[in-house]
Amino acid sequence: MAGGSMSNRTFDTGTEDIKTEVAEGVMTITLNRPERRNAMSDAMLKGLVASLDDAETATDVGAVLLTGAGGAFCAGGDVKGMAEAGGEGGDSALQYDARVHLQRRNQRDTAGKLYELPKPTIAALPGPAAGAGLSIALSCDLRYASSNAILTTAFARVGFSGDYGGTYFMSRLIGSAKARELYFLSEKVDMAEAERLGLVNGVFSEESLQEEATLVAKKLAEGPTVAYRYMKENLNRAVNGEMGECLDMEAAHHIHCGQTDDHKEAAQAFVDKREPIFKGR
Repeated sequence: MAGGSMSNRTFDTGTEDIKTEVAEGVMTITLNRPERRNAMSDAMLKGLVASLDDAETATDVGAVLLTGAGGAFCAGGDVKGMAEAGGEGGDSALQYDARVHLQRRNQRDTAGKLYELPKPTIAALPGPAAGAGLSIALSCDLRYASSNAILTTAFARVGFSGDYGGTYFMSRLIGSAKARELYFLSEKVDMAEAERLGLVNGVFSEESLQEEATLVAKKLAEGPTVAYRYMKENLNRAVNGEMGECLDMEAAHHIHCGQTDDHKEAAQAFVDKREPIFKGR
């Protein structure tokens, strides 16, 4: 990959609830509780946080691909487990303020990290993404789904207001009015409608989804990673930043990229009528 070796490795997440491996510049993170449709567990969250921390600075990771095992992406919170505990957090010994702090930290270290990671992040949805699972998918830069996937906010159906940044990410992707409708009514969105709205970037057959999403991830991992880093920062700032501030940031990042070896190689490749070979520097 650009800027790193082509090493393949397995990352130890400390749990079977999530599996992480690196191959050809792509870190693939698989949510792995298929018997619960990959509903979140404490162990899964800790494994996701550790994986993203590794991806942030690892020189052999140029892109992150997040997916789910067993034909689902993620059902969000483990509602069955909540019911068994007498409600969300019912079995927790933590006081209210401590639980709020822990929730905030978990959200920033997962959905927040995926949104701000200085590398492209992709969610591959082989099936349903609901509640916090949908929120985490929306925090990624790109989303690809199988034709039989379903999206739903789901929170209202279990008496929740929503978490993991879903209201933030959805409002910016499709506008506040439609986001309010999907949150209030908790209707299921099929992939034809999801693609029309812009909630997903592409829809593939169930059989080809993983291959297609991995091809995109590999293409990004092999690309100009320095430029992608600044490109992503520019795009994120454009969501909330003042226009002049965004223009100034673009100018600084553009000039910096113009001094990289990747830019010089790409310019020469253009003249030579060949594909550039990026090194990530």
